[in-house]
Amino acid sequence: MRIFAKITPKPEFSDQAIDAVIDILSATRAETGCHRFDLFTSPDRSTLYLDEEWANADALAFHHAQPYTVAVFKSYEEWLAKPPELLELVPAAQSTGA
Repeated sequence: MRIFAKITPKPEFSDQAIDAVIDILSATRAETGCHRFDLFTSPDRSTLYLDEEWANADALAFHHAQPYTVAVFKSYEEWLAKPPELLELVPAAQSTGA
């Protein structure tokens, strides 16, 4: 399961929003069902992008239930200019292995 998340913090909370995700990178990547959890920002650091890959929907639900993730989402209530945009991605074509 591949997820691409776009997170738009209010300008005054940009650094806190970035730091909050950086702080949970290691713990998230250590979760059994996490295959990828990479953070990117726009050049001006006004938007965060998460490239996530999970074993399945249960693994993603497990991640969302972790205390560190819950704490970030709680902070987002004040920090974000709008709700996170989550896109579930599916392969357009399967690899042929060639």
